[in-house]
Amino acid sequence: MKYMLIMRATDEAFANMGDIDHDEMIETVGRFNQEMIRAGVVLAGEGLADASEGVVVDYSSEPPVVTDGPYGETKELFGGFYILSVASKEEAVEWAKRMPLTGPGFKTEIRRVTEVDEFPQDNEWIKKEREWRETHGQL
Repeated sequence: MKYMLIMRATDEAFANMGDIDHDEMIETVGRFNQEMIRAGVVLAGEGLADASEGVVVDYSSEPPVVTDGPYGETKELFGGFYILSVASKEEAVEWAKRMPLTGPGFKTEIRRVTEVDEFPQDNEWIKKEREWRETHGQL
C-alpha cells in the first residue's frame, strides 16, 4: 500500500526553523531519508518552497480567483511530503514518528494513496489512466 506523509507546520514553527543550522538540518533529514531508502519504503519525497512563492486558486466563483501566498487564514502550511510503500497504515505511522523535524507546531498527516485498481476497470477514463501508467512504468 502507498501512504503519503504530509509534513505540516504552523507559521511560528516554520519561523523557528530559521534558528536551526541549515547544514545540520540537511544532515539530519538526509540520514532519515537514507534510512527509508535502505528499508525500501520511500517512493518519493519533496520539500516545498516558502508559501510566499505560491498561489491559491479558489473555485468559489466563476472565474476562479487566484490569490498570492502566504495564505492569511491558514493555521498550518503544507511543507513537504513523502510517498511510502509499506504494508500497513501502522507501518506508515511508525515512520512518521521517526520524522527528524519535530516539536511544537509540527505535524505529519498520513493519508493512503488510492490505486488505479480500486476504481471500476470498465470505465473509459480508468482504462486510459491504466494505459498511461503502464506505458510510463507507473504500474
